[in-house]
Amino acid sequence: MNDDEIIARAVALLEARIRNTEIISNNNDAKTYLRLKLGHLEREVFAVLLLDTKHRVLHYEEIFYGTIDRANVYPREIVKAALAKNAAAIILAHNHPSGVAEPSQTDLVITQRVKEAMGLIDVRVLDHIVVTRGTTVSMTERGLL
Repeated sequence: MNDDEIIARAVALLEARIRNTEIISNNNDAKTYLRLKLGHLEREVFAVLLLDTKHRVLHYEEIFYGTIDRANVYPREIVKAALAKNAAAIILAHNHPSGVAEPSQTDLVITQRVKEAMGLIDVRVLDHIVVTRGTTVSMTERGLL
């Protein structure tokens, strides 16, 4: 089994575990899942976990694709995704192919813009997780959200 097959199997197991739990009570499963989904990618990808009222995962969606160091993010598209799945809350995520998971100033601005847009439709932004191949940074845990 090669690395890609191992990662795919790990993602499948985590997806089953996340979907079968009643609620995401802490970020560890979400961070591990998102790191496996996004951490190995060579270009920046912005994704969202759409959650129901009990914070169960309704859907994972990669919404924006970029280059090695940026992806254009439009809050309108995230709002559309949340409405389409009738989400009550979301967790934002994107990767940093550079290997440095520290949120940039642009990441903070985008997070605030998305949070404001989601507030207009009563959908909570629970976290924005920046991932690399080996690590994750939770903006909520850092007090940035």
